[in-house]
Amino acid sequence: MTGPGAPRKLWQEGHIVLAPDKFKGSLTAPEVAAHLAAGLRRVRPHLPVVVAPVADGGDGTVDAVVASGFARFQTNVTGPLGDPVVASFAMRGDSAVVELAEASGLRRAPEPTSETALAATSFGTGELIRAAAARGARRIVLGLGGSACTDGGVGLLSALGARFVDERGRPIPPGGAGLRTVARIDTTDLLRVPVTVASDVDNPLLGPRGAANVYARQKGASEADIAELESGLAHLAHIVRRDLGIDVADTPGAGAAGGVGYAALAFLGAAVRPGIELILDELGFAEQVEGARLVITGEGSLDRQTLHGKAPVGVARAAAAAGVAVVAVAGRRELTDGQLRGAGIAAAYALTDLEPDPAVCMREAGPLLARLAADIAGEWLGDPLRAERRQHV
Repeated sequence: MTGPGAPRKLWQEGHIVLAPDKFKGSLTAPEVAAHLAAGLRRVRPHLPVVVAPVADGGDGTVDAVVASGFARFQTNVTGPLGDPVVASFAMRGDSAVVELAEASGLRRAPEPTSETALAATSFGTGELIRAAAARGARRIVLGLGGSACTDGGVGLLSALGARFVDERGRPIPPGGAGLRTVARIDTTDLLRVPVTVASDVDNPLLGPRGAANVYARQKGASEADIAELESGLAHLAHIVRRDLGIDVADTPGAGAAGGVGYAALAFLGAAVRPGIELILDELGFAEQVEGARLVITGEGSLDRQTLHGKAPVGVARAAAAAGVAVVAVAGRRELTDGQLRGAGIAAAYALTDLEPDPAVCMREAGPLLARLAADIAGEWLGDPLRAERRQHV
């Protein structure tokens, strides 16, 4: 018997795997895992624990893989509005993980406005890819999420050597506002590094579900801005079809990160994979979970979005393949027991179970997580019969 329905895994000799995502606005994934480990060891000092924080390609992806053994490298790059920023990428061997949010994310921009929505560029993410390649990366995982830009990935490609010029041969302005002026594309000097995109977004580049219509509002765009960005992205796709014979605008994932997914697909030959699956593969999660007694995952909010391929569900699926039960922690929980079980999560524990005030939960997330971990140890690592009863609720 495999999957969460195999309770005997809970008390056989073995380790505990801690594989949470971040608690957004409160704790990074490595910090969540550290507090869980502290809580477990408070009641079980000799418990073998494997700390394996995870991410889905968005904010915190580099932090998560560094915590699992990748080396961090920092470099000066161009921020989304042209200001210099210090950003990180991660490497292990000849594989690199580049997180768009590090260089071109909303957190690198001031309060989103109409002006920033039109001007933001992905140039810095291209600089990160170039820096990773210069350090010997032969394979790059590009995490897309939390972007400030809607530039169709033109900034990224420009940083890698492509040229996008207007009718007079001048480089087009940065950001989505400049896309309508593209007249010619020159990819002679484009640095082509094998890239795999980590993203849960399946939106196309254009249309009602496209990059501008779905995501630009959260980047500060007005309705008029959205129409301008949509027009620019459509013009870019037209020029790419005309000059390069490439038509991937309708491919799922092309709309990720303001069209950076489109650029990776059209110009770098990238494949798009669900973010959490790709990151788990990079971290060697299958090996980490082998022989485990229990996996603890989680994220800030367990809600309907969680069910659509977010980190806890990806972890639960991977653990089920090894016949290991999974429980989850969260700041708050909005899913029913049935929804959790359907996703492969046997039980969930929320900070709001201990402290009803959300502000206190945010402020005291670490100590509260340690208390939840102690409760989990008591319920899942103690009396086998009690664990079995819980597993079959």
